[in-house]
Amino acid sequence: MHPLLTRATATRMPERTTSRLGLYLLSWTPITAILIYVMAKPAGLGWLNATLLVVPLCLIYGFVCLSAWYSCKAAPIQTTLPTRLFLTHTVAAVIVSLLWVEVAKLIAYLLSQIHAFQGLDQKFAPQAPLLFAAGFLLYSLAIASHYVILEIEESRAAQARVLETSILARDAELKALKAQINPHFLFNSLNSISALTSIDAARAREMCILLADFLRMTLGLGEKALVPLREEMELLQRFLAIEKVRFGERLHVDAHIETQAQTCLLPPLLLQPLVENAIIHGVATLRDGGTVRLAAECSGGRLHLSVENSVDPDAPAPRKSGLGLANVRLRLEARYGKDATLRATAEEELFRVTISLPAEMTEGPKQATEEELAPAKEARA
Repeated sequence: MHPLLTRATATRMPERTTSRLGLYLLSWTPITAILIYVMAKPAGLGWLNATLLVVPLCLIYGFVCLSAWYSCKAAPIQTTLPTRLFLTHTVAAVIVSLLWVEVAKLIAYLLSQIHAFQGLDQKFAPQAPLLFAAGFLLYSLAIASHYVILEIEESRAAQARVLETSILARDAELKALKAQINPHFLFNSLNSISALTSIDAARAREMCILLADFLRMTLGLGEKALVPLREEMELLQRFLAIEKVRFGERLHVDAHIETQAQTCLLPPLLLQPLVENAIIHGVATLRDGGTVRLAAECSGGRLHLSVENSVDPDAPAPRKSGLGLANVRLRLEARYGKDATLRATAEEELFRVTISLPAEMTEGPKQATEEELAPAKEARA
């Protein structure tokens, strides 16, 4: 259907469709005024006769010119030969203009049946060629206008397709990055379980149970685009319980989570790779173990997160084969672009990762205590 008459969204925005049609008909006002003047003065019909003849005539022709939309759609200017374009629209303009002249003769004849307008049809007859030329010109302008509208709509459709493709590509990238996290952690955990089976079968069994609990929770969170920080912390609690089986009292956790920050939204499984790196490249390298410190606060419309861990300055550099920081950095860039930042700094005995991202809030804050992030005290030991 013609875009001025109906649209795919017309059911939701009927007033918008009506206003577009009203503006189009209003644009015929100056054309109607010019034709009234031509018919009244040069043609000698008089102002009243010309007005009664031209007003309904232009109203009818305004709707007739909308038919140019369909001929333009049938003959796209980019793919149609110039000869065909010329013949198609010339024939259409001639036919429509002839019909317009016949309608004008009919209106003049009907008015002439009224005593006050007798002879109007005879006065109008010599002006038929002039009306035909006006009709041909107006229809040609309608064709040109409809081609412009089609080009605008095609440009908008192309932009929409590019935007949709960009969104789909970003979502696919996020899913791919997110899908890499579980196997990465799973491989490390299975290696730990394998090592424990020959040392302590009971601890290996406990770690299998904790791992199943952790993976069950990641399935639910992994399907979401964003989760509250408190849910991410609950996941970390389960992860740290698994790590506690491996490291025992060597692993310490110090968490400072601001109450308001718990309701902030962030991509799921964002902190787990950072905490895992902090344990593998920090706590695991220290003979007496170390501390992983977590902090979160919401200020200035942004959520600030930090993960710190103790390191052995004399330990050899770790082999760079995992995902870790690169995965988190890519996920932040894919979702937030330049609105999110990730910085990693290393000091003599401390490695720190800080993240800053826009604070998107959810409802229903829930208190989270440090004890919730201290699985060493409540782990199945």
